[in-house]
Amino acid sequence: MPTVTVSPGGTATTTLTVRNDGDIVEAYTLEVVGDCAAWSTVEPARVSLYPGTSETVTLTFAPPRSHEVRAGETPLAVRVLPAEHPESVVVPEGTVTVEPFHELRTELEPRRRRGWLGARFRTAVQNKGNTPVDVALTGKQDGEELRLGFTPAQKRLEPGESAEMKLKVRAAKLIWFGEPVTWPFEVQATEADAPVEAAEPTAAPATVGAPGAVGAKEPVRQEPARQEPGSPDLLRPEPVPGEFLQLPVLPKWLLIVLAALLALLLAWFALVRPAVKSTAKQAATEAAQEEAARGEQQQGSAAPGGPDDPAGGQGQGQGTGPDGQGTPGGNGGSGTGPGTGTGPGGTGTGGTQQSSATIDVESQAGGPEVAETYKVPQGKVFGITDLVVANFQGDEGVLTISFGERKITTIALETFRNQDYHWVTPIQIPENATVTAAVTCTKPGTPATGTQASGCHQVVNVSGVLSDLAR
Repeated sequence: MPTVTVSPGGTATTTLTVRNDGDIVEAYTLEVVGDCAAWSTVEPARVSLYPGTSETVTLTFAPPRSHEVRAGETPLAVRVLPAEHPESVVVPEGTVTVEPFHELRTELEPRRRRGWLGARFRTAVQNKGNTPVDVALTGKQDGEELRLGFTPAQKRLEPGESAEMKLKVRAAKLIWFGEPVTWPFEVQATEADAPVEAAEPTAAPATVGAPGAVGAKEPVRQEPARQEPGSPDLLRPEPVPGEFLQLPVLPKWLLIVLAALLALLLAWFALVRPAVKSTAKQAATEAAQEEAARGEQQQGSAAPGGPDDPAGGQGQGQGTGPDGQGTPGGNGGSGTGPGTGTGPGGTGTGGTQQSSATIDVESQAGGPEVAETYKVPQGKVFGITDLVVANFQGDEGVLTISFGERKITTIALETFRNQDYHWVTPIQIPENATVTAAVTCTKPGTPATGTQASGCHQVVNVSGVLSDLAR
């Protein structure tokens, strides 16, 4: 039998003519055997022939688009078994050539990491094609703020084989203070060698013998093979998005503490230290004056009186009585009255509160994409920390969630019933911006009632902190 060429995911057909050269009515059972039997069929699989008559059957080859069906030549054999003379079985042989196809699947874990200067990610690549390929990972970023490096830079993968490569992301410079900065990037797997172009499917006429009543083996003719349209092409994987959140070296609260300490030091050197120094100097002066006055008083009381001295023998002294010199009233203590602060009548950024919003999306199968939104109120900022998606009917289709102009995720509905996302650092949505949930419905599911729904229905809940916008 000649070689038949077929593309994975497509079909190729050929015909086989069975002739009864015997002298009795004979029934023949046809069956494809060998490695290609799992994806080959014979129509009809059983024929009954009068002596001297023939019938043509169709062989259809439909290998799946899977890495389990390797590219290259696969042995083909068709067993023709007579019912009356099973010992005269005929097994014509041939070859089926499966064309190569290329398909890569890439995953990035985690999708988001943070750090001061760099972070490490894990990338997994799987060869979903049916031929070995040399895979190389490339990184792309809008700008020159990041440097992306992969280890190893290249890996050879057999069909169905997976490999893990390490990704190191490093920022060009540090952020010493300020707000954290998010740097988005993309990772894509590419093939180092270009795929080989597939040949056109061809097959030449052939003949295979079907046994007659006396066990004779005569050739049977095979028609040229025919390939169905839709040959597979090279599937390039979609770029996988990732994010690096670069944190400042000095957080905002540290700057506030340093500013407060600096203010205290300035106040000490400008106000408190001169006042303490002046008070100590005044106290030392007063103590010296008191000591000098006490010494003069002792010298005056020890001087003796003479005959010409009317006050001889009498000492002179000074004293302080109730009406003497003194300070009738002490200094009143100094105090601080009611202080100032930020109150209901003060200025500030306003209060914050926990808030949540629900987006309800209903769409019809085969219809256009339906999008519903939640709009952040005027004068508010919505810090989203949690997002929950409910696909309670088990619908099939695609759900896309966006925060403003930024696409957060795209999910196939058939892969989940309930899905939730959580962020440690809230994603800030400014005033008048929207949270959008867009659904393209392919097939409505069946809810708990047991009756298939007429359309798709998804519910998205976003929650976080709703705070006043600082003016």
